[in-house]
Amino acid sequence: MVFGIGAACALLAACPQSLAQQAGTEPVKAGVDAWERGDYAGAVERWRPEALKGNADAQFNLGQAYKLGRGVKPDLNLAEEWYRKAAVQGHPEAQDNYGLILFQNNKRPQALEWLERSAARGEPRAQFVLGTLYFNGDSVARDWVRAYALTTRASQAGLPQASAALSQMDRYISLGDRQKGLTLARELERSASLPQSPITVEPTTPPVRVAAGEKPAPPRQTRPEPRPSPTPRTARPAPAPAPKPTAPPRDGGWRVQLGAFGDAGNARRLWAQSARRFPGRQVYYPRRGPLTRVLVGPYGSRAEAAAACRGISPCVPVTN
Repeated sequence: MVFGIGAACALLAACPQSLAQQAGTEPVKAGVDAWERGDYAGAVERWRPEALKGNADAQFNLGQAYKLGRGVKPDLNLAEEWYRKAAVQGHPEAQDNYGLILFQNNKRPQALEWLERSAARGEPRAQFVLGTLYFNGDSVARDWVRAYALTTRASQAGLPQASAALSQMDRYISLGDRQKGLTLARELERSASLPQSPITVEPTTPPVRVAAGEKPAPPRQTRPEPRPSPTPRTARPAPAPAPKPTAPPRDGGWRVQLGAFGDAGNARRLWAQSARRFPGRQVYYPRRGPLTRVLVGPYGSRAEAAAACRGISPCVPVTN
């Protein structure tokens, strides 16, 4: 039985794409601004030099451009390689997309480690794809309990394909295994906020294939850590300047959604762990059916909300 592979591939082709804009890196932000104006070629032109220098945001954005075929010819192999270069630097969105595109490029054994990490963080697309693999026993040992748990988590996050898949799984998975899957889903929900171990990158990782006219980025050189200079015993730290008052954030009708939970207590625990990432913003807990959503805001525009999601997954700009 082959279940849901077509739906998983269709999801990856149709899902919305976000961009990264690193604060303080003007060419990357200028490229994002060009992209949002529809000047895709201009965006790629600004990102490429930064990507070749090793800027992970620019590398991730180039991966998005090659995947969508905007500003460049669509090329899933180049998209995969740019995602990889950013992913091994710890870029969360690149790590999520790298695992998904490895799956899309039929490199499922290589995709598994990245999909597992993204699913453990709570990325719903990775949970849905991984649940499909576990249901079919594709590249992993068949495990219908884990498949049901992962698909349930993706459905709880609002992924409609996962909700449709659950109703189909009900025809094959016994009631006892479905109950075990729901118990495991709650355990996965609780562990989603726990820190993960870093990715180990083999030193013989193949070099990125670049388009004609590009130059590969020079290898990075490691420098010895500088030794701290001794502090005189009589020295005293200067008093910290008083913080300047800041204007309240403008409310343009935008929020960011950090997740959706069947247990409202888990929604509040997520905010307790994430509040420091959103200084000066408020949290909201609206309900949608059986789920409690975690919304943070306000933000004046979609671009401002997207910038607040930088480095956080899942995190999606939404309107009121």
